This record gives sequence, structure tokens and C-alpha cells, in this order.
Amino acid sequence: METVEKYAQNQQKFEKKPTKRFPSYVDAIDISPKAKTVCEMLARVYPGDVETSLTTLGVSLEPEVVEEVLKYSYGSAKCAFVFFKFVGFKQKHSASGWNLLVDMLGKNEMFDSMWDVIKSMREEGVLSLTTFVLVFRSYCEARRLNDAVMTFDMMGKYGVEPDVVAVNELLSAMCREEGQSVKAFEFFERVKTKIALDGNSYAILLDVCEKEGNVAKAKLMFGELVIRVGWLPTNMVAYDAFLSTLIKSSETDEALKFLQVLKGKNCFPGLKFFSNALDILIKQNDSAYVLSLWDTMVVGGVTPNVIMYNAMIGLLCKNNDIASAFQLLDAMPYAGEFADPLTYNIIFQCLIKNKKVKEAGKFFLEMIKNEQPPTPANCADAISMFFDCEDPEMAYEIWFYMKKVSVTPLEDGANALIIGLASMGRLSEMRRNAERFMTGKIKIYESTMSKLKLECFREGRKGREIYEDLHKKWKSS
Repeated sequence: METVEKYAQNQQKFEKKPTKRFPSYVDAIDISPKAKTVCEMLARVYPGDVETSLTTLGVSLEPEVVEEVLKYSYGSAKCAFVFFKFVGFKQKHSASGWNLLVDMLGKNEMFDSMWDVIKSMREEGVLSLTTFVLVFRSYCEARRLNDAVMTFDMMGKYGVEPDVVAVNELLSAMCREEGQSVKAFEFFERVKTKIALDGNSYAILLDVCEKEGNVAKAKLMFGELVIRVGWLPTNMVAYDAFLSTLIKSSETDEALKFLQVLKGKNCFPGLKFFSNALDILIKQNDSAYVLSLWDTMVVGGVTPNVIMYNAMIGLLCKNNDIASAFQLLDAMPYAGEFADPLTYNIIFQCLIKNKKVKEAGKFFLEMIKNEQPPTPANCADAISMFFDCEDPEMAYEIWFYMKKVSVTPLEDGANALIIGLASMGRLSEMRRNAERFMTGKIKIYESTMSKLKLECFREGRKGREIYEDLHKKWKSS
């Protein structure tokens, strides 16, 4: 695979890279005492001292102990390699042990040593697809994708015939590396004429198309998937990635058309797709398409969850479509889902923002009846709104509720209450409440005092006296 010169160059590159963080015996909770003793030794000695140290330890090394040692010695790869060879003179290693060693050497980019081990594994008859998958991953992590592909091409010479599983594992390893999708597609184009690929093969590449926003490539992949593999419910991951690519690229009309086709082919996506798709469209604030997608989902028999209902209601309220928000709220129990405090607070906030006085008052009473507490912020905003709209009784109702159930923090609601009373000219009432707040250690904001000053001074001398007296108490509180 490599010349000695190339290997030396690669080792120099490796030495300049930041040290990788591997699982260590120090962090392991369930490591056996034997394995821990050996790991500690491998971590502190030089490779040349491993054999002597092992002999001194005098620990019996069953195959499962060897596997444990390898699992937690990736950070001491050279010493672990010597350990493995030394133990191998006395007993046979398990296939899992061999694969752990291959993975360890690959992860540490000791590729020449890794191939020596693979040759020994062939002689021992323990080579498998798992071994080559580990090699694919190590080469791809090292950004040596050409070597990963070369490994795939050499599998047959080592007695392991490459199949669709091997293809998918290599594609997956390549696509995990950022910016390497071109090589993955090149490999795919070359291998698809030799090995019958499956839905997973296309799903891997369609996922890349989604991440990169490559709509043209996604359409080609999807068309090829349908022709070569057919319409199968098991290909759902591929269909989801394709539809998500269209939606993210604002080709929602086309996505909705494909949804209908999928439904006709008994390949209708599930809750995961619709949840992700709604999230995308809601972030785009595209209410028309969101409603179309929602209707398609519900008619298709997919039941949305509370999170999705809340997201939908949030979008509708953001666009001041309160009627539709109430319709969804009413529909939830029929779908077997029940509104939570977030659902109610989204609607309550919308009613407050739009100054729907009667509706907000009625809804507040419904909330507390259903034990869905309004947030402190919504309570404060509602108190302000009710005073602005000359409904002080409802404002007081909310304030009394806040005190009764200890909605905390109380400060915003308390400040809203005294500002509202002052704005209505009810200064004596405002003073009594403000003095109670000060006594009860409820903070009155400086901005509130500024507003009170304006309102009090409008009422003439008496108002001025009330404010000045209150201001002295505020300063000393």
C-alpha cells in the first residue's frame, strides 16, 4: 500500500497533528483489574520494555482480557502492538482482538503496520468485512480517500468479496468527511455498474445532497433510485432526504407533488420527516406552505405531536391568525394530544399583543381552570393591556392570581399594576400598592418611578405630593 519513504512522510505529518483523544483505562468504569494493570503498564513504558514488563507482571491474558487492553490502549498504540504480538506467541487471538488492533493502528495512522496485521489475519483465516470497514473509516478520517477506495478494490485478493454492504460502508465513511462528497460520487458512479446497490446507497448520497443543498444532484439520485431499486417503504430515509432537500431549497411545490406520488406508492413519510419539514418552513415563516404540508400530513394519517402543534400554533399567532390557532387547539384532543402550558401561553401572548380584551380575559380564566399557568411575562403584559383598555378588574384578577399561586418573579406584574393604576388617575390606590410592594421587598423599577412621576404630576399638587412622598420611601427602601 505504501513505500517506506511515503510512510515516513505520513508519520511526520501525523506527529505534527494535535494528539487524538482516545478512550482510556483512566475513564473506564467497567474495566477488569487485570486489563487495568496491563493498560497502566503500557501507558508508562517504551515499546522495547513491553515484553520484560509483561513477564514481570505475571498476569494471565485470556482473549477477553486482551480485547479489553486493546480497547483502552489506543493512546499507546506502539506498545499495544508489541503487547499483542508477544501474547500471540503463546496463544491464539480472537477475531475481535485482531479487528481491534487493525482499528487502533488505523486510527493512529500506522498504516504499514496495519497492513502487516491484515496479512497475518488472512493467514489465520480471521479476515472479514468488518476488518475492511475499519480500514475504510481510518483512511477516510485521515483524509486519504484514494487509499480507502484502493482498499475496497483489493478486498477480493484478500478473500473477502466486496458487496453492497461494503459499498455503503465506504460511501458512509467518505461522506462523513467534510468537502469530500465529489470523491464519494465518483466512487458511486464507478461501482454501480459492478454491484447491485440498494436504497441505503442512495440514502447516503441523498443525505449529502440535502446538507449541500444540491437540488440538481438530488433529483438525479432520486430518479435513479426509483429506476434501479423501485418504490419501497424501506427506502424511507432516502425519500426523506430528497424531500427535505427540495423544501430547504424553497421548491416546496415540487416537494408536495412528490409527497402525493409517494402516498400513491405506499411510501408515505412518517412523523420524523414532517416534523423536520415543518421546522424548516416555520423558520422560513412560510405559513401558506406550512398549512398545505400540515393538511397533507393529517389527511395522510400521520398524527402530529404536541411539539408540532405548538410550532404550528406559534406560526399562526406570529401571523395573527388567531382563529386558525384556536381551531388547532380544539383539534388536539381528537388527535390524542393535549395542550401544555406552552400551547396556552403562545395563544395568550397573541391575544394580549392584539389587544383582544374580552378574548384574553376569557382565555386567562380557561387557562387557570385547566391548570395551565400563564408565564410571569404574559401576566405582566396582560395587566398592562387590561389597564390600557380600561379593564382594571381583569388586571387585578391576574395580579391576585399571581400572588395566590406565587407566580415568580412578581416584579414585572407588580410594576405593571401600579403604572396602570397611575395611568387611570387612581393615585391613592397606586400609593397603597406601591408601599405594600416596598414593605414586601418587591422591587419597584427606576423606569416605573419615572412613569409614575409623569402620571402624578399630571394630577396637579396632590399628585405631586403623593409622588414626592412615594419617591422618598422608594429611595430609602
